[in-house]
Amino acid sequence: MRKLIANFARLRAEAADAGMNTAEYAVGTLAAVAFAGILYKVLTGTAVMAALTGIIGRALK
Repeated sequence: MRKLIANFARLRAEAADAGMNTAEYAVGTLAAVAFAGILYKVLTGTAVMAALTGIIGRALK
């Protein structure tokens, strides 16, 4: 019985950091949304749009 309890305690200790909890998911989701917003702003900017339009135009000629 002691061996079983010791193994259970060891497994719980190893699994304690196995994943994210709810707060970590929230922070990770918020960071991903913020990054997506910044990326959207950069890619829809006039300089990037002009560069992409030029690249596509040259590729189609």
